[in-house]
Amino acid sequence: MNKLPPQEASERLRHLSGWRIDDDRLIKEYIFKDFREAVEFINRIRPLADAMNHHPDLCISYNKVKAELTTHDAGGLTELDFELAKKMDESFNAVH
Repeated sequence: MNKLPPQEASERLRHLSGWRIDDDRLIKEYIFKDFREAVEFINRIRPLADAMNHHPDLCISYNKVKAELTTHDAGGLTELDFELAKKMDESFNAVH
């Protein structure tokens, strides 16, 4: 998979809510009611990431999950990052 040109990445970003691009990474912080909900979210997105063979960097801090997406092999953002971001948002929105 090829790295997206910056203009194309910026255009794709417009179709996502709450995400930003920083240093060739898509970044978003999800906020939950408590730690349990945050962990359940991570458990829901694990099979999505496994099915795509594309895994986010996740950091959990009590009721917050910070997600970072990039395609290491391509050296930046690819279509996979935007696809997984959309699926993560859908998973979050399904329970909120």
